[in-house]
Amino acid sequence: MGDENEMFEQIKKVICDVLRIDGAGITMETRFIEDLKADSMDQFFLIDGFSEQYNVAISDDDARLIKTVGDAVRYFSSHK
Repeated sequence: MGDENEMFEQIKKVICDVLRIDGAGITMETRFIEDLKADSMDQFFLIDGFSEQYNVAISDDDARLIKTVGDAVRYFSSHK
């Protein structure tokens, strides 16, 4: 669990940097579009930020499946 917790914090930091928010209230269930009001460009920059953070290339198809913070944590946990 510690690994997932650490990854959650790293992903949350990328989200805060990209969306310029403080991150209060972000959980594994937080949705990028509905909860954080991310538009398509924001989503692109988020996926790009996650990919850079973990040095993992992500396909467009996979990127479309990442809709929540938890999705990002699970995806990058299994691809690092």
